[in-house]
Amino acid sequence: MGMVLAALSLILSQTPVDKTSDMLMEKGMRELGAYRILSSLCKDVGARLSGSPEAAKAVKWGEAQMHAIGLDNVHLLPCVVPHWVRGKEVATFWTPTPNGNGPKAKLAICALGMSVGTPDAGVTGDVVEVTSFKDLDAKADKVKGKIVFFNHSMNPTFTSTFQAYGDAVGYRWGAASAAAKYGAKAALVRSVTMRYDDVPHTGAMAYDKAYDKIPVAAVSLLSANRLHKAIAAGVVQLNLQLGCQTLPDEPSASVVGEIVGTEHPEEVIVIGGHLDSWDKGQGAHDDGAGISHTLEALRVIKELGIKPKRTIRAVLFMNEENGGRGATSYHDYAAASKTEKALAAIESDSGGFAPRGFGTSLKDVSILDAWKTGLARFEADRFYGGGEGGADIEPLRALNTALFGLVPESSRYFDFHHSDNDRLTNVHPRELELGALAVARLALYLADNGVPAPKPAEKPAKG
Repeated sequence: MGMVLAALSLILSQTPVDKTSDMLMEKGMRELGAYRILSSLCKDVGARLSGSPEAAKAVKWGEAQMHAIGLDNVHLLPCVVPHWVRGKEVATFWTPTPNGNGPKAKLAICALGMSVGTPDAGVTGDVVEVTSFKDLDAKADKVKGKIVFFNHSMNPTFTSTFQAYGDAVGYRWGAASAAAKYGAKAALVRSVTMRYDDVPHTGAMAYDKAYDKIPVAAVSLLSANRLHKAIAAGVVQLNLQLGCQTLPDEPSASVVGEIVGTEHPEEVIVIGGHLDSWDKGQGAHDDGAGISHTLEALRVIKELGIKPKRTIRAVLFMNEENGGRGATSYHDYAAASKTEKALAAIESDSGGFAPRGFGTSLKDVSILDAWKTGLARFEADRFYGGGEGGADIEPLRALNTALFGLVPESSRYFDFHHSDNDRLTNVHPRELELGALAVARLALYLADNGVPAPKPAEKPAKG
């Protein structure tokens, strides 16, 4: 053991030093400010769906946080957001018998965001189970007047759970209209998670204008398995009651504050996450973590007295979950500006787990190699090129803004995502802080150096 420790000590002593990263690490990890920020958001505000009183409270909270840090030019960027409310959620199923109906059992469900509701008595019908859109097409003649249950699982063989999510989320998004196309009266969707419990996961859905709007709800994994087993044994009938509805749009805002650059203040590095959340849980990982990463990054930079050459601007975007209107309003502001340029943007919207690196819109990530030493201090030195930064900064791509998105370890994220499990108690203070410090270090690299120029193409050798 002694020889192992000695070897480890030798390796660490030979690791290149980045003084800025060391300063960030020393202050951040001793103070764990990101967790304090997140704790305040989760406990003082809670879940904060766009258009709700809690979302309005979150805007005031974010503004107060920025003033407390001492950021420059703190202000609100208005946007108008949808206002969808949930209401009751009840699903009961049974097996019909010659003498009536068998015992009734409940399913753990939640309405998908932006779904229409049902009549007070609910919608009742036989259940048709499908595993894919192709399977639905094959059973098209059996769907009319019935309730379609999309029992499509996330693929556990993907290393990244975000890849598995991308493969499965289309069923949540499009199930209602796909079923309505063939005359279904309602739809159920297996929750987009791999956690086997009775907690359903909500999320946005959308309607195709070509078909009737029918109610749709997500089913927990254990309930989905119970329903599947009952269907395999024979005919199953189900009553679905949803009290959700869409109310008139509400005025809201994203929250903006910054540290003004000392040499090129007109060149802006945006960092941010989304302030809204779904109305389940506390919105801790999604995206309270991104909000705390953003605010903590600027707090640490500010209190250390670091003076970035370019402006680092925090944007707490409103309405990522069910509309993206905060992202649109910020893009419109940036596009119209005659005095500044959105040089780069960093988004955190993948949870508060230990950081691993950053995805980026840059194709040649080798131009960022010089920055890996500093980012390695937080184990966040991997760059994944040719991708995107996140939904809220994606509109800035049209302005030739370089996009970056924090990539944390992903294994557990969808255990909590969009569910009542997304709570402060499921966030680790150390992991959360490391993410904030990684965002801070990358923001400082960009602020002091700009976006590195692409490497010149190699000239072919003369023959």
